[in-house]
Amino acid sequence: MERLRGVLQSAQRWPPGPSQTIYRRVEGPHLGPLEEEEEGVAELPALSCSMELKGPEALGSGLGRSAPIPWAAVGRKSAPYVVLTSLLVFTGAFLLGYVAFRGSCQACGDSVVVVSEDAELGLDSRQGRLYWSDLQAMFLRFLGEARLEDTIRLTSLRERVAGSARMATLVQDILSTLSRQKLDHVWTDTHYVGLQFPDPAHPNTLHWADAAGSAQEQLPLEDPEVYCPYSATGSATGRLLYAHYGRPEDLQGLKSKGVEPAGSLLLVRVGGTSFAQKVAVAQDFGARGVLIYPDPADFSQDPHKPGLSSHQAVYGHVHLGTGDPYTPGFPSFNQTQFPPVESSGLPGIPAQPISADIAGRLLRKLEGPEAPQEWQGHLSGSPYRLGPGPALRLVVSNRRASTPISNIFACIEGFEEPDHYVVIGAQRDAWGPGAAKSAVGTAILLELVQAFSSMVSNGFRPRRSLLFVSWDGGDFGSVGSMEWLEGYLSVLHLKAVVYVNLDHSVLGDGKFQAKTSPLLISLIENILKQVDSPNHSGQTLYEQVVFTNASWDAEVIRTLPMDSSAYSFTAFAGVPAVEFSFTEEDRAYPFLNTKEDTYDNLRRLLRGRLPALAQAVAQLAGLLLMRLSHDLLLPLDFGRYGDVVLGHLAHLHEFSGALKARGLTLQWVYSARGDYIRAAEKLRKEIYSSEQSDERLMRMYNVRIMRVEFYFLSQYVSPADSPFRHIFLGQGDHTLGALLDHLRMLRADGAGPGPGFQEGRFRRQLALLTWTLQGAANALSGDVWNIDNNF
Repeated sequence: MERLRGVLQSAQRWPPGPSQTIYRRVEGPHLGPLEEEEEGVAELPALSCSMELKGPEALGSGLGRSAPIPWAAVGRKSAPYVVLTSLLVFTGAFLLGYVAFRGSCQACGDSVVVVSEDAELGLDSRQGRLYWSDLQAMFLRFLGEARLEDTIRLTSLRERVAGSARMATLVQDILSTLSRQKLDHVWTDTHYVGLQFPDPAHPNTLHWADAAGSAQEQLPLEDPEVYCPYSATGSATGRLLYAHYGRPEDLQGLKSKGVEPAGSLLLVRVGGTSFAQKVAVAQDFGARGVLIYPDPADFSQDPHKPGLSSHQAVYGHVHLGTGDPYTPGFPSFNQTQFPPVESSGLPGIPAQPISADIAGRLLRKLEGPEAPQEWQGHLSGSPYRLGPGPALRLVVSNRRASTPISNIFACIEGFEEPDHYVVIGAQRDAWGPGAAKSAVGTAILLELVQAFSSMVSNGFRPRRSLLFVSWDGGDFGSVGSMEWLEGYLSVLHLKAVVYVNLDHSVLGDGKFQAKTSPLLISLIENILKQVDSPNHSGQTLYEQVVFTNASWDAEVIRTLPMDSSAYSFTAFAGVPAVEFSFTEEDRAYPFLNTKEDTYDNLRRLLRGRLPALAQAVAQLAGLLLMRLSHDLLLPLDFGRYGDVVLGHLAHLHEFSGALKARGLTLQWVYSARGDYIRAAEKLRKEIYSSEQSDERLMRMYNVRIMRVEFYFLSQYVSPADSPFRHIFLGQGDHTLGALLDHLRMLRADGAGPGPGFQEGRFRRQLALLTWTLQGAANALSGDVWNIDNNF
């Protein structure tokens, strides 16, 4: 104050200043030039401002000045107060206007970030600024459709069983290819895992059996190399039953018709669920063994398309989980450091694939009730029956072997957030030729590496790091990817932004699907509008799918299945993931997991359109990578989970009456959902009202956004006991699905396996679900002093 008082007192002694030039805009319908007007303004001394403003003076005006007039002296004395008052008024008005303007941006829309054609995405010192349209054009220029088909063909011709000598050669060839690209890091990660293989000296067998269980006539298993990895070994004898796809509802259907699954061998069809789920359900219902066959009814009946040979069986592992089942919860860098332990997902009964020919012989021997119409297939000359049939004896002699597998990594470091990774991967190994299984994904992965490497050489500067991975051991249940996740679980949720999976990307040409986390749905919709349809000229992929169904997400979006490596990223590590697939319109790809999954069969099935379909997947994945690696704010729709919870609550609400009669309520879950919705909306408003040039603030928002998926991993269960902790996607009593299954027992008649409804178990399940959801709401709110729970 003393300083300010001195300034004001000295201001009374200032001489009159020269005239200053003031610019004002002329009002009117047309913006005219700025006009000048002269106004007397007191000149401020250096003490009050370090910048001195001087206006134009007439030449020699400093040599002589007119004498001051009396009333002007009064004005000069009050001038400093007028100036200070004006500055205060101006500053207050400016701040008020700024806040009002920023607040109005909250109504600009729901998306966090929209990259327009003019959005600046990179800088090249030679070519100038790069914009989104520039990057799209550059990416398409470097993406080679011809190279894709050549790589698919050549990869499918190479033997690449996990752990084999020829796989080791392929690893070196890929490393050599990557070393020629502009990449910051290339390395391999080796794990020693327990895999199961057929024993050539003791092949698996299937016999008719007599009443005492002794083996009689042998039924030929036409290819002894086709087996179910991780099947229980030993023998199983029982009467044969037909159980459709082996789903829980199918086994319940058998019981409702008076056919008891316990003590029997089940004959089930490929499809509907995974091999592992079929065997687990059969075991739950007391069956002694499972035979799995491909029914022609489940594949295309188009005579112009190739079909699976009736002598061909289908390969598939039966571990209800992912990764090495002999080191559950721990990475298999060196098995010797862990005590002997097995995954709870390993089955306790044997399982074996058989061909359609052998299945037809078995079906013709069945008696008992006729199977429902929807269970009928295309094998037997007469209607399928449920059984029982004659007794069978199944012997499985698979052997376990400690096997080295190698994942291959290539990295382009980000320029602003190198510690945040966008991961894209594909399975490399295959039990057979694996053209659709893994050759297509491997080819797309290598093509994307080359394209992005060339883009970086031409000015693309990704904000976040791009991590390209070729996984090993995928045919045994995503072993390579799961072991890597287990090895780096403590840091991946802090660093991995999204995982993009390229497996199973071309299994047909009839329709397009995206199996994904809800966080990516809005971004996928945006990308689909920018990729041309490979099926309909002049249309985008988005236009193709909405032509069939106006609700595009109902047509396209699916949940992540356990047999995808993307599942482990989301359900185990809490990283949002997506897997793109072109599939047949209403039937499965017939050659998957067989020795007939060749390049020629895939090409014939697609009528020569394999390159166009693979190119479309590469474009989808590439555009997704560009958005995720370089948008200032991560384009993840964190509010979408509020809609997901609301959809599940509708199912829970069906049981509110029955619960109320028992003095129970679901109100806690409703309250937690409300808190999550409010936290998401609050974060959205914070982002819209923030200054995007503040890098530190934007990074803080990104960290909160990228961890949303992780928030839905239950913190109240052990990863070693329940590895898939995700409350919506995971497996275990802590999940919403388990809670719903338990609630259905309120209406059940006791036909299912296990005990009925248990109030104590229900309360625990409700607490686990509620507090995980509440924790997600709290974490999304940010700092603890910002949390506003109405719980």
